[in-house]
Amino acid sequence: MTDGHDAILSELQEARQRFLALVDEVRPELHRYCARMTGSIADGEDVVQDALARAYYELSELKELPPLRPWLFRIAHNRAIDYLRRYERRMSEPLDAAIDLPADAALEPDNALARKDVVRTAVSRFLELPPAQRSCVILKDVLEHSLEEIAAMLDLSIPAIKAALHRGRARLRELRTATEPKSPRASSPAIVRYAELFNARDWDGVRAMLVDDVKLDLVTRWKAAGRQPIGTVYLTNYDASSDWHLVPGWLDGREVLAVFRNPRDARPGYFIELTVVDGRIVAIHDFRYVPYIGREAAIELSRSSTVGHQR
Repeated sequence: MTDGHDAILSELQEARQRFLALVDEVRPELHRYCARMTGSIADGEDVVQDALARAYYELSELKELPPLRPWLFRIAHNRAIDYLRRYERRMSEPLDAAIDLPADAALEPDNALARKDVVRTAVSRFLELPPAQRSCVILKDVLEHSLEEIAAMLDLSIPAIKAALHRGRARLRELRTATEPKSPRASSPAIVRYAELFNARDWDGVRAMLVDDVKLDLVTRWKAAGRQPIGTVYLTNYDASSDWHLVPGWLDGREVLAVFRNPRDARPGYFIELTVVDGRIVAIHDFRYVPYIGREAAIELSRSSTVGHQR
């Protein structure tokens, strides 16, 4: 009976790996979409994982595989909307016909300069747009889908998409104009202390900061709970490698630890998000094994870190 149970688990694991290999090429694009839909790099990855889990489940009910990219984007869009509903975000806004909009060549669908401006917009700014506008702007300007492809994904008419795109671009342009550069913020003492201990490989000191029931999400690889497994396996694996250097910073309004593969790199390769309560670490969200995460994360290094981090 044990052999049969192990065989089933092995088959399921192999099937999961084949599915992940199948969607590997699309996954970075899904993340770019979901991160902007949720306004957060970290939450966007959570929605991607949720969407892929849903897609994997739906496969068993399909007689044949649909066109992969639009199918995955439809699922990701629906999961992102579910996320927004759970957190009671603003959900909709009426879309007027495109012909009712004032003419503005800078906001037309094929305007390259407008697309360039959108790509440079901070991920968190997309939350300022209603979801319909947000979806159309992301799919057109960030991911470069055609109007026809967007219509198929979102089940909207071409005029409605043009209207959403027009209003979304206009609003993002207003936000970019109103945004003023901010000076770097300081990080909390607990985040700074954790980074210092980690960089010094003082693993006893790191363990002392963890609560007994600390939770770990090593995204796509391993989830665990408890100081013992995290304090041994997780930290031991980091101790065995040298391609990391932690620097406190901010991302999407949250404190994070930027992880530089090399201290002299211009930008971090990924980040770690800690949940801190009363100076102790209660949760660790580590994106080491999500290779595309660093390309999307515009991390602002904290005030104390900009001096100490060499580039």
